[in-house]
Amino acid sequence: MENHTIAQLSLEEIESAIDRLKERKAFLLSNNKREVEPCLIPRKIVVIGGGGRLGSRFVQAFKACGHNVSTLEKDDWIDAEEILGEAELVLISVPIELTNEVIHSAASLLEKLGRSDFCTLADITSIKQSPLREMMSRHDGPVLGLHPMFGPDIQNFEDQTIVVCHGRGQEKYQWVIDILAKMKARLVNVEAKKHDSIMAFVQVLRHFSTVAYGAHLANENPELKEILALSSPIYRLELAMVGRLFAQAPELYTEIIFANLENVKMMKRYLDIFRQLLELIEQNDRKEFKRVFLATREWFGRYASQFMKESSEMLAAAHEIRN
Repeated sequence: MENHTIAQLSLEEIESAIDRLKERKAFLLSNNKREVEPCLIPRKIVVIGGGGRLGSRFVQAFKACGHNVSTLEKDDWIDAEEILGEAELVLISVPIELTNEVIHSAASLLEKLGRSDFCTLADITSIKQSPLREMMSRHDGPVLGLHPMFGPDIQNFEDQTIVVCHGRGQEKYQWVIDILAKMKARLVNVEAKKHDSIMAFVQVLRHFSTVAYGAHLANENPELKEILALSSPIYRLELAMVGRLFAQAPELYTEIIFANLENVKMMKRYLDIFRQLLELIEQNDRKEFKRVFLATREWFGRYASQFMKESSEMLAAAHEIRN
């Protein structure tokens, strides 16, 4: 059909083209149906903070699974009793500094409405010990802690990691886990204390280092255009990740870094290593610097070569996108 106008086609050719389009439509509808196939039991879900960027992703995902989803925002609390009335899951998606306050308010309303035994109270905060402790103390019913290891820019939950920290009454909230599994999310069960300990490295130290590096660049005030012109692909990617952080809301990263002041001790140890390596450079001690380098490589073990391969693949993909 690409090389002919409709007027040049015979009736048989047009009918054949229509049949192919119908087959294509049926195929697409079939795939779409599988993606958003409703769960067997539609549930009543309320996402507190569901109007936010990440909260709205959960709202969309639950709706696509056929559930009855409502949101509760800061201006809706006058109607909170009505919104929470038949809730089977209340999912809290608010900034870290507001989480415990919102947990208290939501739990009090669920108790007043007689929903404590029937409603699961859950959160998607990036720290887990504090909100879980608060939910367990304020809410008598099932409690679940979740931490989605992704931002709001994802298309769907497939292959996205969601940390699961079990609280109380798993038999009553297992259906929530099943929904996330149905979305093909990668679910990782971790105890809350262990989660926060790992996040000290995955998020806190990483974000702190990035903020420090970005602040240092700003203080030195080099010409970014010139730096980019002379950058290797790997440095350009690293710089892009720094810039990406500063393109977002400062409140998010401030709260992650400040959420647990115990992490300050670990960050000070990081600064100690930095100073030790700097002293080796000042002393022109190449031998000791290499020793530290090789010892660190040994600690990484087989992951060093694995990360080398993965980063090379990412650089190749980034190169293709740019071209």
